Amino acid sequence: MTLQASTDTAVTSAAGVVSTSSTSGIAPSRVSRAAESLRASAILRIAAEIRELTAAGRSICNLTVGDFSPREFPAPAELVAGMQEALRAGETNYPPSSGLPELRSAIASFYGARIGLEMTAENVTVASGARPAIYAAYRTVLDPGDAVVYPAPSWNNADYCQIVGATPRPVVCPASDSFLPTRATLEGPLRGARLLVLNSPLNPSGTAFDADTLRGICELVVEENARRSPSQRPLFLLYDQVYWMLTLGETRHVHPTIVCPEVEPYVITVDAISKAFAATGVRVGWVAAPADVARHMADFLSHVGAWAPRAAQIATARLLGDAEAIDTFHQSMLAAIAARLGAIHTACESMRAAGLPVASLPPTGTIYGSVQLRLDGRLTRDGRTLHGSEEVRRYVLQEAGVAVIPFQAFGVPDDGGWFRFSIGAVSVPALEAGLARMRSAIE
Repeated sequence: MTLQASTDTAVTSAAGVVSTSSTSGIAPSRVSRAAESLRASAILRIAAEIRELTAAGRSICNLTVGDFSPREFPAPAELVAGMQEALRAGETNYPPSSGLPELRSAIASFYGARIGLEMTAENVTVASGARPAIYAAYRTVLDPGDAVVYPAPSWNNADYCQIVGATPRPVVCPASDSFLPTRATLEGPLRGARLLVLNSPLNPSGTAFDADTLRGICELVVEENARRSPSQRPLFLLYDQVYWMLTLGETRHVHPTIVCPEVEPYVITVDAISKAFAATGVRVGWVAAPADVARHMADFLSHVGAWAPRAAQIATARLLGDAEAIDTFHQSMLAAIAARLGAIHTACESMRAAGLPVASLPPTGTIYGSVQLRLDGRLTRDGRTLHGSEEVRRYVLQEAGVAVIPFQAFGVPDDGGWFRFSIGAVSVPALEAGLARMRSAIE
């Protein structure tokens, strides 16, 4: 029998918890408020659209996915062989929740040798990729209502804030600043904040901090913490450097602790093999942090069960200790990335020189090119006027078979027509053909 009423009813459970159930005839949500309010990923929505077009027989130059095609970018043979060997040896049981000791030590040694970052294994916690490491950092240092400062565009920070109940303080960064924050743009937002999140090289723009800019930001973090009393909790700096080994040309990766040693007690570094070794599905990431923070992150991840597979950890430890294999692999990988990002920039510069409303930033790293398509307000061949980046994206997809992601998907309210072009899953010939079709569509 169903009972209906027109008012809300307060219900007290046996445990004494009071809840309110709607009796107005509208069924309450079956899931939590957090789950119900999470936004669907714009990138996944676009990916679904591309799958539909591909299933219908369209040939699509897919520049949306932040991943690698194994045909174009295979993972290191040493990594694959190491996992196979470990599995054959029976390494299939649970690893320690903080990561295998040999991997944690290998990461510490690797950072010391490659970027001069001194640490020990107790500073390292291993996770199943960079995502759970970032999530664990949010959960470990933040309480509901704490303020998180991050640049826009950037990847998923608004969503992490929503999940943990933090207060987002996005700082919109223009193309003139390479889509990166500066000390000046952060001075106001950082007051009273608990977490500053930076990513370099940056997803989606592919741009990277220089030493002076990063040093200025780190000095600001130090000053903000010095301003706080012993009873106040500190401001942490979460530094996502998952693309740091994929820098091009004269670009050199910089790390907060190297450019500003005084900031070390507040720095949480997130990294993984996913991008640097084209091993996104292997799921080995880690966080390097002050020992007390790393320990609490390991405790949190132990309850989540987000540890990397044991065999993958063993293989990663061996790979990080093989400097020759890493250098050989990156020589080939960086050449392939440079060829593709260079093709995008060259094509865009050619269009710009021809008077077309196109621009791009010179490639500096990651697997992403930043391209501006100033087609807002333009008239298409069938008489439609394009309004906003979403309509521009659809036009380029439908007319040229080129799939890209607008910066609006990365938290920018008005992206100025900037798009992320990702090259990890496309060959050079397919890319060049897609860019030629895009030029024709714009013309």
